[in-house]
Amino acid sequence: MTKDLQIQTTINFVKQQLEDAEGGHDWFHIERVYKNAKLIAKTEPVDLFIVELGALLHDIADSKFHDGDETLGPKIASAFLKDIDVDEDTINHVINIIKNISYKGGNFKATFSSPELQVVQDADRLDAIGAIGIARTFNYGGFKNRAIYNPDIAPNLNMTKEEYKNSTAPTINHFYEKLLLLKDKMNTETGKKIAIQRHEFMTLFLDQFYAEWNGEK
Repeated sequence: MTKDLQIQTTINFVKQQLEDAEGGHDWFHIERVYKNAKLIAKTEPVDLFIVELGALLHDIADSKFHDGDETLGPKIASAFLKDIDVDEDTINHVINIIKNISYKGGNFKATFSSPELQVVQDADRLDAIGAIGIARTFNYGGFKNRAIYNPDIAPNLNMTKEEYKNSTAPTINHFYEKLLLLKDKMNTETGKKIAIQRHEFMTLFLDQFYAEWNGEK
């Protein structure tokens, strides 16, 4: 099987696996990350095949929707890649991307790094900010039946990985606990440039949100 065919087979597999996924983590999220990753990869010294597979499979079984099980995604991805005859070194690299891509709170320390992970991670983080990021954040908050905002509940910027994973805080808090922090955590120059504009859009949104909340506009 050629690499092009392996990529197309992976796309078909991911579409099928995420057919009923929550709107912020569905095939269209994967497709946007895939496109972002290919764009960023143009200016980075990476193996494009690994970047593409990592982007396509990074959320194949997000632990948020599988009782916190962080082993399921790597298992599904590994079995699938073996079935389509991807070589072992590539499989191991893709699995390491899946294991280390997520934010998991500001105190999480990754155990693996590579240029390919940096590209896919930036692509994923770009989809968490800007207009799409705002839409995804409120979609997930609604999915979890969280309050939109509660002035009495302050953001927690010092959460452990477990606290971050189990947080039930209002959706607006997520901007301060993650989204507004991502601009300064981008890895690549292309990612950093795109993140600046998306970050500014979020700050404008928050200014408008608070003005409306307080009856000022």
